[in-house]
Amino acid sequence: MSAIRARAEEAAAAVTGPKQERSRATRQRLLRAAIDCLAEHGWARSTVAVVAERAGVSRGAAQHHFRTREELFTAAVEHVAEERLAALRRLADEMAHERAAPAGARPVVRELVALYTGPLFRAALHLWVAASHDHHAVLRPRVADLEARVGRETHRVAVRLLGVDDAAPGVRETVQGLLDMARGLGLANLLTDDAARRVRVVDQWTEILASRLGKGCQP
Repeated sequence: MSAIRARAEEAAAAVTGPKQERSRATRQRLLRAAIDCLAEHGWARSTVAVVAERAGVSRGAAQHHFRTREELFTAAVEHVAEERLAALRRLADEMAHERAAPAGARPVVRELVALYTGPLFRAALHLWVAASHDHHAVLRPRVADLEARVGRETHRVAVRLLGVDDAAPGVRETVQGLLDMARGLGLANLLTDDAARRVRVVDQWTEILASRLGKGCQP
């Protein structure tokens, strides 16, 4: 009897495994589609039906994973935050492998600005707008908590890449000013292609960082 039960359990596991993989894949497609829809269409036009169509699944399949629109986009908030954190960690690892010494101000400013002007930040901006109008307070606390987490990690990575001491007078505020500037360029990029001006701003901030943070942060 135990042998029969064992074979039955093995057969059930063989069926369940692929089914779970398909379920995870569908969930990931829905989250990716939700982010893309937010980045392209904004909150008002990013309905469950639109997201499901983009993901290539039925609305019923979407609602199997996420019962409500708020539930879908709350999960999307977390997904965007994790992807932004992963992008930060990749940036830190790539730049650390390229050179043993601190990377210097210019490549750090350039790469941080690129993170804030890319599609993940664009999607995050739409989530901010949605959260600011969230009268049921479903999205707002999640967006606020996750943005605080992303902000702390971004600051930590910037300090690491610049090779400066965050505890030294004025360093924390200067690095935060850099991140606020990069975020502002991301906002400006929503309306127009601001690439030419961004180059000049990056050059100027490189000089500011070098002068304010001293020898540990050369251009």
